[in-house]
Amino acid sequence: MVHLDLTDVSIEFPTPKGPYVALDGVNLKIQQGEFISLIGHSGCGKSTVLNIVAGLYQATRGGVVLDGKEVNEPGPERAVVFQNHSLLPWLSVYQNVELAVKQVFKGKKTKAEMREWILHNLNLVHMSHALDKRPDEISGGMKQRVGIARALAMEPTVLLMDEPFGALDALTRAHLQDSLMDIQNDLNNTVIMITHDVDEAVLLSDRIVMMTNGPAATVGEVLDIKLERPRNRIELADDAEYNHYRHEVLSFLYEKQRKPDEASAEKPAQNLHPDSTEPKDPVKKPASNSEAA
Repeated sequence: MVHLDLTDVSIEFPTPKGPYVALDGVNLKIQQGEFISLIGHSGCGKSTVLNIVAGLYQATRGGVVLDGKEVNEPGPERAVVFQNHSLLPWLSVYQNVELAVKQVFKGKKTKAEMREWILHNLNLVHMSHALDKRPDEISGGMKQRVGIARALAMEPTVLLMDEPFGALDALTRAHLQDSLMDIQNDLNNTVIMITHDVDEAVLLSDRIVMMTNGPAATVGEVLDIKLERPRNRIELADDAEYNHYRHEVLSFLYEKQRKPDEASAEKPAQNLHPDSTEPKDPVKKPASNSEAA
């Protein structure tokens, strides 16, 4: 049985010049435990796909089914990790995670069980040493670790990540990528991650979903990554299969989906962050448990 099913997902936003079709006919079937990366030029609707799966947007046509149930609103089974950590600055590391745990498990776990669960998830991301520190007392990488712990503590079926490492330095980014691989190996949870980084996509993913340029963006190609796990970034650097996958993604982005205004110069292979050209977000639905992450 398919775990997460996106069928003919299309959405349009109102603009002063008329409807803007952001997505047109996105189809994707995802199995339990898969790591899926969404990649494409800015304006290709990656974040829009993620927001529809999160239940923050409603598709104009088509829809999303998770474990046989239609997704039409946010829920704790779909936790989101954003590029900016979204931690509450007046709460400690422990309290930020506790807030999400109380929302999801109130009446289901005792206080002792909740504390044990919070500590367990902070330990997963190696942040149990900073329980009492506030966000302004820890580094950017540590804040992202806490954001991931908070999302995992909700025990989501699907972890949605919107460029979670995009604002971090290269070394911190690499450490968090390795942590994420370890966590997913332990939990076997489903992950959908947006990235502009080709190397990150190949290293982490089971499949890379490459989006066509907007407007009316859709799935252009899906690349199966058949590298054995666990994956070691140093060993993969000279691996022919790894570099083949990397070339396939770069070829899609800069040959098949080359934008008319792009210079003919060779593009960098990673950390690609062009300015966003996606339309302004419509008003989102009221916050729910899923937004605690």
